[in-house]
Amino acid sequence: MRRKYNPYTLPPWLRTVRCVCQQFIIPFCIFQGIRTIFLPTTFDVMLLSILILIAIAFHLEWI
Repeated sequence: MRRKYNPYTLPPWLRTVRCVCQQFIIPFCIFQGIRTIFLPTTFDVMLLSILILIAIAFHLEWI
């Protein structure tokens, strides 16, 4: 059986890194979305989709 994820069992430095990433992921998504609208390349679209998936994972507490 899979153990439930508990962020408080992580080391303090990793919790800090996770918190900082969680705060910066939405501005990065917005910036990348604006950049993708004006200059759409394959790399920009893939990067935007990865950033959105990471933001969803943070929101749903998968990470």
